[in-house]
Amino acid sequence: MAGIVHLIGAGPGAPDLLTLRALRAIEAADVVVYDRLVCPEILDFAPSRAPRIDVGKATGDHPVPQARINDLLVRLAQRYDNVVRLKGGDPLVFGRGGEEAAHLAAAGVAFSIVPGVTAAQGAAATLGLPLTLRGTATSLRYVTGHRQNNGALDLDWAGLSDPSTTLAIYMGLANMREIAVALIAHGRDPATPVVAVSQATTPQQRCAFGVLSDISDIAASEGLTAPVLFIVGEAVERIPVRGEAAFIAEICDGAPA
Repeated sequence: MAGIVHLIGAGPGAPDLLTLRALRAIEAADVVVYDRLVCPEILDFAPSRAPRIDVGKATGDHPVPQARINDLLVRLAQRYDNVVRLKGGDPLVFGRGGEEAAHLAAAGVAFSIVPGVTAAQGAAATLGLPLTLRGTATSLRYVTGHRQNNGALDLDWAGLSDPSTTLAIYMGLANMREIAVALIAHGRDPATPVVAVSQATTPQQRCAFGVLSDISDIAASEGLTAPVLFIVGEAVERIPVRGEAAFIAEICDGAPA
């Protein structure tokens, strides 16, 4: 009899943003398979006897291809009762959790999915930024800023240019200029406020403010490093006490607000 694989969202970084369900599953793990964005403190919640297997990826660097990860989970479930698969953020938001779940189902392996706080929610909370706001931001779209094998960004540019929509752009650091140009070309105001957040919710969090026409230059000049999330929309201007530079700097340094 095979064990069960728990596909768990580890949240955006801060260990205390784990859900109780996630924590309990990690504490009962027989083996842990984890991604690059899972912080070490979260791994420490697993029993010391449980092996830890790093399958992390970075842009252009996939030492363990996804197909091998899928097969690994099946093999581990044949050996262990409780397999924990830890992913940054939420496993079903740009986390390839759907691919892993489909592979497990096809192999007849039981699995559960434990949601996590996705990066956009974590970043917005640290800044007091409303992702939706009555009368200003009436819809929210999560968008990938990177395609498999560096393919073309064939996004719904016209739909993304709706001024009442907040965009949370994941994995877009390398392509932010291209994304901004495309949005502007399809009607989004070049003066639309944008914030770029690096390593959201962690002590290393940094952020840079700009507008759509200059955010790629500002992010580069600030030296932001991956993972970086861009939030685009009028709601960015509604951050509490937005004009108080000291307050914003304190938040961006990861200190309590």
